Amino acid sequence: MDERPTIFVGIDASKDRLDVHLRPLDEAFHVPRDAKGLEALTRRFGNLPVAFVVLEATSGFEATVAAALAAAGLPLCIVDPRQIRDFARAMGRLAKTDTLDAEVIALFAERIRPPARPLPKPERSHFAELVSRRRQIIGMIGMETNRRDQAVDKQLTRRLSRHIAFREKELAELDGDIGQTIKASPVWCETEALLKSVPGVGDVTARTLPDQLPELGTIGHHQLAALVGIAPINRDSGLMRGR
Repeated sequence: MDERPTIFVGIDASKDRLDVHLRPLDEAFHVPRDAKGLEALTRRFGNLPVAFVVLEATSGFEATVAAALAAAGLPLCIVDPRQIRDFARAMGRLAKTDTLDAEVIALFAERIRPPARPLPKPERSHFAELVSRRRQIIGMIGMETNRRDQAVDKQLTRRLSRHIAFREKELAELDGDIGQTIKASPVWCETEALLKSVPGVGDVTARTLPDQLPELGTIGHHQLAALVGIAPINRDSGLMRGR
């Protein structure tokens, strides 16, 4: 039998790197927040009995990380930073560094155990496609940048710069798509937790609404009511005033 302990993972995502902490091993390490770093991370987790991974929702840096982990079939959830801060204060953890943040997130994962589950295969395939395409675009930008730096002809340099700018715009749009897809997926716990804070809203409603209405929380309440079909809309014609 495999007697290795079940692992709870906390990840603190910043612009350039990911600080990772494993509980109860109390093992800490970091990897770059790029394609190679994410590949190394998913390979490492694939060889461990990971119960689930928790990331903090900060500045959007967590979106591509979550997409890569979800595509690998790892159970994970993204939690509100306020929950992590409150948990740290309750433990008397006042110091703050990226390494310490990762440790607190791992402790939160181990002791609070927020709902986390692997995505169904269709969603995992979708995330895998997005992450793969992102890796391809970054590779193309790198190759075109090298060609531009080596080019002598000024006209060719301008053309390469235009192509790089086009790919960078495509990358930004793709990152936006990944962020929206993550927020509409079961790994994003913020919407579910917020819904369940409303009296009378339980697990079924909190999980059904984001699934059937992914726009929830991304558009105004008037737009949302119109989209659902419960907004009062004028039905007047001539002298007739409809309901």
